[in-house]
Amino acid sequence: MLNDLPLARKTIYVTGTQKVQTIEELVQANGGKVKSFPLIDVQECIAADDAEKLAHSKSYEWLIFTSQNAVESFVKKLHRAKQNVDTFLCKIAAVGTKTAKALENSGFTVEFMPSIFSADVFVKEFPLVAGKGRCLFLRGNLAKTTIRDALACDEWTVYETVESTKHIQALAESLIQEEEPIVIFASPSAVKVYAQYIVPDFDWSYITIASIGHITTAELKSYGATVDVQPDTYTMKAVVEHLIIGGL
Repeated sequence: MLNDLPLARKTIYVTGTQKVQTIEELVQANGGKVKSFPLIDVQECIAADDAEKLAHSKSYEWLIFTSQNAVESFVKKLHRAKQNVDTFLCKIAAVGTKTAKALENSGFTVEFMPSIFSADVFVKEFPLVAGKGRCLFLRGNLAKTTIRDALACDEWTVYETVESTKHIQALAESLIQEEEPIVIFASPSAVKVYAQYIVPDFDWSYITIASIGHITTAELKSYGATVDVQPDTYTMKAVVEHLIIGGL
């Protein structure tokens, strides 16, 4: 019976820009449903010297990517400049399976991934492989300085994350109708928007809170929220799997 499934009567809210298809089938198969209300928007940073920077990026031994957004923005620049992935002889480092998959789907070969998908672990393990090779970190405007400071690498901001409030009213109206809402936060930026616009009407205790990554968790705690779910693997699928086995 449907009511016996582990996610019966539960609605999982996704607040980031990630596509929900990767978890929707899994949630539905276990009796739940998924709703997406993005609280952030991601935009490629486009500049007049992009082609010049692309050419210069080929001089590095390693290119470092920590998000799908960085991969997508970088590839857009390649296409705009009519350049081919095959012309890049750099080695590629990635943080996260989704990032690695985006790179491989674009034609890159990932040479290194850390054992745990966090910048803190990356900066400890990466030098053991890369040595003193010159590195370029392809980042977003809100990326922490952890990688730059630890590795003394160069950076190129290829995308920016901006707040989005266009779904606030719809999110609030939806939350009030749900019996057991579970909200997944995948970035500090989404946490900030939720805290500013939703929490005044719906206290944190109204929802079950799932967090992807320790940085997002720290942001939630800074607003007084209690994190109910934070899997060791920093992916949306890991959150859902945790919920399915009753990890609340």
